[in-house]
Amino acid sequence: MADELSKTASEEYKTSSVEDGVEEGEIVAESDDTASSLGKQITMKHPLEHSWTFWFDNPSGKSKQAAWGSSIRPIYTFSTAEDFWSVYNNIHHPSKLAVGADFHCFKNKIEPKWEDPVCANGGKWTMNFSRGKSDTCWLYTLLALIGEQFDYGDEICGAVINVRVRQEKIALWTRNAANETAQVSIGKQWKEFLDYNDTIGFIFHDDAKKLDRAAKNRYSV
Repeated sequence: MADELSKTASEEYKTSSVEDGVEEGEIVAESDDTASSLGKQITMKHPLEHSWTFWFDNPSGKSKQAAWGSSIRPIYTFSTAEDFWSVYNNIHHPSKLAVGADFHCFKNKIEPKWEDPVCANGGKWTMNFSRGKSDTCWLYTLLALIGEQFDYGDEICGAVINVRVRQEKIALWTRNAANETAQVSIGKQWKEFLDYNDTIGFIFHDDAKKLDRAAKNRYSV
Protein backbone atom coordinates (compact mmCIF):
# COMPACT_ATOMS: atom_id res chain seq x y z
CA MET A 1 0.00 0.00 0.00
CA ALA A 2 2.85 2.40 0.81
CA ASP A 3 4.40 1.80 -2.61
CA GLU A 4 1.05 2.38 -4.29
CA LEU A 5 0.53 5.63 -2.43
CA SER A 6 4.07 6.77 -3.26
CA LYS A 7 3.62 5.93 -6.93
CA THR A 8 0.25 7.65 -7.10
CA ALA A 9 1.57 10.82 -5.48
CA SER A 10 4.60 10.85 -7.78
CA GLU A 11 2.52 10.46 -10.93
CA GLU A 12 0.13 13.19 -9.86
CA TYR A 13 3.06 15.48 -9.06
CA LYS A 14 4.57 14.94 -12.51
CA THR A 15 1.25 15.48 -14.27
CA SER A 16 0.53 18.70 -12.43
CA SER A 17 4.06 19.95 -13.09
CA VAL A 18 3.68 19.48 -16.83
CA GLU A 19 0.19 20.91 -17.01
CA ASP A 20 0.85 23.95 -14.82
CA GLY A 21 4.28 24.74 -16.18
CA VAL A 22 5.88 24.29 -12.77
CA GLU A 23 9.61 23.83 -12.77
CA GLU A 24 10.99 20.48 -11.64
CA GLY A 25 11.66 20.45 -7.90
CA GLU A 26 9.23 23.22 -7.08
CA ILE A 27 6.87 22.40 -4.20
CA VAL A 28 3.21 22.47 -5.18
CA ALA A 29 0.29 22.26 -2.77
CA GLU A 30 -1.99 19.20 -3.14
CA SER A 31 -5.27 19.79 -4.91
CA ASP A 32 -8.50 18.75 -3.22
CA ASP A 33 -8.89 15.94 -5.77
CA THR A 34 -5.43 14.57 -4.99
CA ALA A 35 -6.01 14.64 -1.24
CA SER A 36 -9.37 12.95 -1.69
CA SER A 37 -7.85 10.20 -3.86
CA LEU A 38 -5.08 9.49 -1.35
CA GLY A 39 -7.56 9.47 1.51
CA LYS A 40 -9.72 6.87 -0.19
CA GLN A 41 -6.72 4.58 -0.72
CA ILE A 42 -5.63 4.91 2.89
CA THR A 43 -9.06 4.11 4.32
CA MET A 44 -9.99 1.37 1.82
CA LYS A 45 -10.69 -1.99 3.51
CA HIS A 46 -10.35 -5.47 2.07
CA PRO A 47 -13.51 -7.56 2.58
CA LEU A 48 -13.20 -11.25 3.45
CA GLU A 49 -15.27 -13.93 1.73
CA HIS A 50 -16.91 -14.77 5.07
CA SER A 51 -17.45 -12.90 8.31
CA TRP A 52 -15.81 -14.54 11.34
CA THR A 53 -16.47 -14.36 15.08
CA PHE A 54 -14.00 -14.69 17.94
CA TRP A 55 -15.37 -16.57 20.96
CA PHE A 56 -13.82 -16.91 24.42
CA ASP A 57 -14.42 -19.53 27.08
CA ASN A 58 -13.19 -17.99 30.32
CA PRO A 59 -11.73 -20.61 32.68
CA SER A 60 -12.91 -18.63 35.71
CA GLY A 61 -16.46 -18.86 34.42
CA LYS A 62 -16.49 -22.65 34.14
CA SER A 63 -17.94 -24.93 36.77
CA LYS A 64 -18.35 -28.68 36.93
CA GLN A 65 -22.10 -28.30 37.36
CA ALA A 66 -22.60 -26.06 34.32
CA ALA A 67 -23.49 -27.53 30.94
CA TRP A 68 -20.56 -27.81 28.52
CA GLY A 69 -20.24 -24.68 26.42
CA SER A 70 -22.45 -22.54 28.66
CA SER A 71 -19.57 -20.18 29.50
CA ILE A 72 -18.56 -19.52 25.86
CA ARG A 73 -19.16 -15.91 24.82
CA PRO A 74 -18.82 -14.15 21.43
CA ILE A 75 -16.19 -11.40 21.56
CA TYR A 76 -16.07 -9.71 18.15
CA THR A 77 -17.22 -10.30 14.58
CA PHE A 78 -15.07 -9.06 11.71
CA SER A 79 -15.48 -9.08 7.95
CA THR A 80 -12.37 -7.30 6.60
CA ALA A 81 -8.64 -7.99 6.79
CA GLU A 82 -8.07 -4.68 8.56
CA ASP A 83 -10.66 -5.43 11.24
CA PHE A 84 -9.07 -8.83 11.84
CA TRP A 85 -5.67 -7.25 12.49
CA SER A 86 -7.12 -4.51 14.70
CA VAL A 87 -8.62 -7.20 16.93
CA TYR A 88 -5.75 -9.70 16.76
CA ASN A 89 -3.16 -7.07 17.69
CA ASN A 90 -5.11 -6.12 20.81
CA ILE A 91 -5.90 -9.51 22.34
CA HIS A 92 -3.77 -11.99 24.27
CA HIS A 93 -2.04 -14.62 22.18
CA PRO A 94 -2.26 -18.25 23.36
CA SER A 95 0.97 -18.11 25.38
CA LYS A 96 -0.52 -15.28 27.46
CA LEU A 97 -3.92 -16.88 28.10
CA ALA A 98 -4.77 -18.44 31.45
CA VAL A 99 -4.64 -22.20 31.83
CA GLY A 100 -8.07 -23.63 31.01
CA ALA A 101 -8.93 -20.93 28.47
CA ASP A 102 -10.42 -21.79 25.08
CA PHE A 103 -10.31 -19.20 22.29
CA HIS A 104 -12.28 -19.80 19.11
CA CYS A 105 -12.55 -18.27 15.64
CA PHE A 106 -15.59 -19.56 13.73
CA LYS A 107 -17.52 -18.48 10.69
CA ASN A 108 -20.16 -15.98 11.73
CA LYS A 109 -23.44 -17.54 12.92
CA ILE A 110 -21.76 -20.92 13.61
CA GLU A 111 -21.36 -21.54 17.33
CA PRO A 112 -18.32 -23.54 18.48
CA LYS A 113 -20.45 -26.30 19.96
CA TRP A 114 -21.27 -29.86 18.97
CA GLU A 115 -24.95 -28.94 19.20
CA ASP A 116 -24.73 -26.30 16.47
CA PRO A 117 -26.56 -27.68 13.39
CA VAL A 118 -23.58 -26.93 11.13
CA CYS A 119 -21.11 -28.69 13.45
CA ALA A 120 -23.35 -31.56 14.56
CA ASN A 121 -22.19 -34.06 11.90
CA GLY A 122 -18.63 -32.86 11.81
CA GLY A 123 -15.33 -33.55 13.49
CA LYS A 124 -11.94 -32.03 14.15
CA TRP A 125 -8.26 -32.25 13.35
CA THR A 126 -5.95 -31.53 16.29
CA MET A 127 -2.33 -30.39 16.64
CA ASN A 128 -0.45 -30.47 19.97
CA PHE A 129 2.18 -27.98 21.15
CA SER A 130 4.31 -27.52 24.24
CA ARG A 131 3.04 -24.82 26.58
CA GLY A 132 3.72 -21.38 25.14
CA LYS A 133 4.75 -22.68 21.69
CA SER A 134 1.57 -22.33 19.63
CA ASP A 135 1.38 -18.57 18.99
CA THR A 136 2.76 -18.61 15.45
CA CYS A 137 0.81 -21.68 14.35
CA TRP A 138 -2.38 -20.22 15.79
CA LEU A 139 -1.86 -17.04 13.73
CA TYR A 140 -1.07 -19.02 10.55
CA THR A 141 -4.17 -21.13 11.12
CA LEU A 142 -6.33 -18.01 11.39
CA LEU A 143 -4.80 -16.51 8.25
CA ALA A 144 -5.40 -19.73 6.32
CA LEU A 145 -9.04 -19.72 7.45
CA ILE A 146 -9.95 -16.12 6.73
CA GLY A 147 -7.83 -16.10 3.57
CA GLU A 148 -9.77 -19.10 2.20
CA GLN A 149 -6.61 -21.13 1.59
CA PHE A 150 -8.22 -24.57 1.82
CA ASP A 151 -9.48 -26.39 -1.28
CA TYR A 152 -12.49 -27.59 0.74
CA GLY A 153 -13.02 -24.31 2.55
CA ASP A 154 -16.80 -24.73 2.61
CA GLU A 155 -16.26 -27.74 4.89
CA ILE A 156 -14.56 -25.66 7.57
CA CYS A 157 -16.47 -24.31 10.58
CA GLY A 158 -13.61 -22.71 12.48
CA ALA A 159 -10.68 -23.28 14.81
CA VAL A 160 -10.04 -23.31 18.56
CA ILE A 161 -6.95 -23.04 20.75
CA ASN A 162 -7.13 -24.88 24.09
CA VAL A 163 -4.64 -23.77 26.75
CA ARG A 164 -3.82 -26.43 29.33
CA VAL A 165 -1.20 -26.89 32.06
CA ARG A 166 1.39 -28.78 30.01
CA GLN A 167 0.30 -28.17 26.44
CA GLU A 168 -1.72 -26.14 23.98
CA LYS A 169 -3.94 -27.72 21.34
CA ILE A 170 -5.21 -26.21 18.11
CA ALA A 171 -8.23 -27.93 16.59
CA LEU A 172 -9.76 -27.34 13.18
CA TRP A 173 -13.50 -28.08 13.13
CA THR A 174 -15.26 -29.26 9.95
CA ARG A 175 -18.89 -29.85 9.10
CA ASN A 176 -19.15 -33.25 7.39
CA ALA A 177 -16.97 -35.85 9.08
CA ALA A 178 -18.08 -38.63 6.72
CA ASN A 179 -16.57 -36.83 3.70
CA GLU A 180 -13.18 -38.51 3.98
CA THR A 181 -11.79 -36.94 0.80
CA ALA A 182 -12.48 -33.43 2.06
CA GLN A 183 -11.24 -34.09 5.60
CA VAL A 184 -7.98 -35.69 4.50
CA SER A 185 -7.35 -32.82 2.07
CA ILE A 186 -7.93 -30.27 4.84
CA GLY A 187 -5.64 -32.11 7.24
CA LYS A 188 -2.82 -32.35 4.71
CA GLN A 189 -3.08 -28.72 3.67
CA TRP A 190 -3.20 -27.54 7.27
CA LYS A 191 0.05 -29.36 8.03
CA GLU A 192 1.66 -27.86 4.93
CA PHE A 193 0.59 -24.31 5.82
CA LEU A 194 2.08 -24.65 9.31
CA ASP A 195 5.08 -26.81 8.34
CA TYR A 196 3.94 -29.26 11.02
CA ASN A 197 5.70 -32.61 10.82
CA ASP A 198 3.96 -34.79 13.43
CA THR A 199 1.03 -37.03 12.53
CA ILE A 200 -2.39 -35.52 13.28
CA GLY A 201 -5.69 -37.31 13.76
CA PHE A 202 -9.32 -36.59 12.97
CA ILE A 203 -12.04 -37.43 15.50
CA PHE A 204 -15.77 -37.46 14.76
CA HIS A 205 -17.81 -35.28 17.14
CA ASP A 206 -20.26 -38.18 17.55
CA ASP A 207 -17.44 -40.40 18.82
CA ALA A 208 -16.22 -37.69 21.19
CA LYS A 209 -19.71 -37.22 22.63
CA LYS A 210 -20.17 -40.95 23.24
CA LEU A 211 -16.65 -41.97 24.22
CA ASP A 212 -15.08 -38.73 25.48
CA ARG A 213 -11.29 -39.23 25.80
CA ALA A 214 -11.57 -42.81 24.54
CA ALA A 215 -12.61 -41.65 21.06
CA LYS A 216 -10.23 -42.88 18.36
CA ASN A 217 -8.97 -41.13 15.25
CA ARG A 218 -10.92 -42.04 12.13
CA TYR A 219 -8.38 -40.44 9.77
CA SER A 220 -4.69 -39.63 10.13
CA VAL A 221 -2.24 -37.66 7.98
